[in-house]
Amino acid sequence: MTGIVEGRKGVRRKKYDFKAAKDNIVATLNELGKAVTDMGLTPVLHQHTGTCVETREETYAVLESVDTKVMKFGPDIGQLQKGGSDPVKVVKDFLPIVHHMHLKDYVGGEKYLGYCPLGEGKVDIPAILTMMNGRKTDGLVMVELDSPPPQPVPAVETAKIAKAYLLKQGVSFRS
Repeated sequence: MTGIVEGRKGVRRKKYDFKAAKDNIVATLNELGKAVTDMGLTPVLHQHTGTCVETREETYAVLESVDTKVMKFGPDIGQLQKGGSDPVKVVKDFLPIVHHMHLKDYVGGEKYLGYCPLGEGKVDIPAILTMMNGRKTDGLVMVELDSPPPQPVPAVETAKIAKAYLLKQGVSFRS
């Protein structure tokens, strides 16, 4: 099982001082990681836009400081792209501790808060899939498409688009 650690949402980024918050973020993640690991779960840092860990610099600073014996990484690759990071580089740099992933594409624009069905955006999904191929993790790789209602295309259709894209990339599904 996997526990997700995302941090506080709704951070006012214009007034936010990551350097002042970093030590507290790391200490909290380490303590939470110990407690959750003791329960038999695998906690992960799940960076996200609009939270206390959003940018490439913040993601690296936290992941290079936490105790990775008790805190792993659960990247949201679409959020990495939206936050100005290269998702392939981030996943590659922290691959040994990736134990969960939100597989999401990002194109920018107004629809779907800038996200899009897999294969229609800027994220190099095939490179991410290649890195994850054959890896054993404690969590899931889940496809996600953020969007408040109304959605331009029904969710079932975007799920079909994602599945067709993943099949084309050689991903197999259980029946």
